[in-house]
Amino acid sequence: MSHVRGEYEGFKALAPDVYETVLTLSHAAGKAGLDKQLLELLKIRASQINGCAFCVQYHILQSERLGMPADKINLVAVWREAPIFSSRERAALGWTEALTFLPDGVSDDVYAEASREFSEKELMYLTSAVASINVWKRFGVAYGWVPAARQGNAGAVAS
Repeated sequence: MSHVRGEYEGFKALAPDVYETVLTLSHAAGKAGLDKQLLELLKIRASQINGCAFCVQYHILQSERLGMPADKINLVAVWREAPIFSSRERAALGWTEALTFLPDGVSDDVYAEASREFSEKELMYLTSAVASINVWKRFGVAYGWVPAARQGNAGAVAS
């Protein structure tokens, strides 16, 4: 476990221009009309891949607020084996993994699957969502941001 080197709130205070720039990019895909639950799924998956506990917890809580079924939240780490995900969600999760594991690049198969499910414009905005969540991860992991505690009775019971 790494040590806390800074907090999320400190990021806003120390570099408000950087914070606002990343935040603006983060909202672009949703403003362009991509489904907010779909975007949260890819944010959870990228956060899992990058090992950012703050971001995993943050996006789980966001997903719950949006009414995402608990089974989807719980199974996103093993989405390939879980039939609960639609073909569109699978394409988005595959795209997310390809862009998050960049040394592997984006295979023609992953691109073809994403292109079947998303228009050119949607895929560009989906790419911006993956890019932005990976930017947030760089800050969260570098500074060891502490995950927020679950408030109230929303969603699953915290352990």
